[in-house]
Amino acid sequence: MAHITSRQSYTNLVDRLNRFPQGAPSSETLYKILEMLFSVNEAEFVSLLPIKPFDSKTASKLVNKPLKETEKYLQDLASRGILLDAEINNEIIYTLPPPMAGFFEFSMMRLRSDIDQKILAELFYQYLNVEEDFIKSLFTRGETQLGRTFINEESILSTKLEVLDYERASEVIKTASHIGIGMCYCRHKMEHAGRACNAPMNICMTFNNVASSLIKHKIARQVDVSEGLDLLQTAYDHNLVQFGENVQKKVGFICNCCGCCCEAMIAQKRFASLHPIHTTNYLPNISESICNGCAKCVDVCPVEAMALVSANHPVKLKKKKAKLNDDICLGCGVCAKVCKEKAIEMVYRSIRVITPVNSAHKTVIMAIERGQLQNLIFDQNALWNHRAMAAILGVILKLPPLKQVLASQQMKSKYLGYLLSGYSKN
Repeated sequence: MAHITSRQSYTNLVDRLNRFPQGAPSSETLYKILEMLFSVNEAEFVSLLPIKPFDSKTASKLVNKPLKETEKYLQDLASRGILLDAEINNEIIYTLPPPMAGFFEFSMMRLRSDIDQKILAELFYQYLNVEEDFIKSLFTRGETQLGRTFINEESILSTKLEVLDYERASEVIKTASHIGIGMCYCRHKMEHAGRACNAPMNICMTFNNVASSLIKHKIARQVDVSEGLDLLQTAYDHNLVQFGENVQKKVGFICNCCGCCCEAMIAQKRFASLHPIHTTNYLPNISESICNGCAKCVDVCPVEAMALVSANHPVKLKKKKAKLNDDICLGCGVCAKVCKEKAIEMVYRSIRVITPVNSAHKTVIMAIERGQLQNLIFDQNALWNHRAMAAILGVILKLPPLKQVLASQQMKSKYLGYLLSGYSKN
């Protein structure tokens, strides 16, 4: 009976995780991961927490525990990176982050002795790299994805391209309220699996409220803007790609990714046709008259978008040239940066990539596209307050008509239908 009760607690937790647009498909491997990260009581406790940010009093009511006991649970979970906590208007507000980018990564962003990280890394490798469901679900459901690519700023120094501030990793660093640096989850995991490359390990960047919580609990190391920019330069020097949260404002994370270890790059190679990562607004343009076929661009491309093909030279029959597959290119610009012949120049894409304004905008759109908007509106059987409801409706009212129809269908709300109808007439 105890085993059945234990299993049910983890099943409840899996159900809770999958109410958010970035969920975690059930598998035996996932259960083993959760059993390492959560006790049975913690699994049941977290399964009752709301999707929206909450305070300890709200949690106390939902989990039916005394306030002091609830606060102890919350702080212990936050100290391990299961929850994020931030001080807002002199009150501690908690959030349960998704597995990725969230508590999966946070569990491997520092060395720990309370769990066997080698076993955990092996389970992560099985769940993310061997089994396919999680990565496919995370990166390919809907049109709006978790992350986007930042342009390598060194690749555009000699161009006249207009690059907006939110497209630059350097601006994210310069404007963040907090900057935290942790161990790269992906390479740490691969190190335990005996597959890590030689790219820098301590270079995973978090920002703003996410960084504030991780710094407070010593999961990440606080750095200033100067050191943050130095680490970004280190990433550039190692030809790493900046993959960050798919928002314009208050970016929560930027990973400095290699093509061999990092989940986002691996997903792009495995599911390129499904566009798992939002690209930059730029593409490399290759000058065939200058390209000497040195293959430097091919070697550094993290998603295998570059290849060497015959140059069809009438005399030099073995001469090669670089060729781009622009359907899978991220537009990171690393290839242009390493081209010594200056045969590659970044140019504008024909269609501009749309980036959600902030995390609320992104979450609502993702929920609509994945048929989960009702989970945001009716959160843990407790209605959102008026301010939160207004924020969601504000996002929906600014969406294209097709997305508005999807939202209305999912909520099946006469009130929302009336709002959308009135808005479209204005």
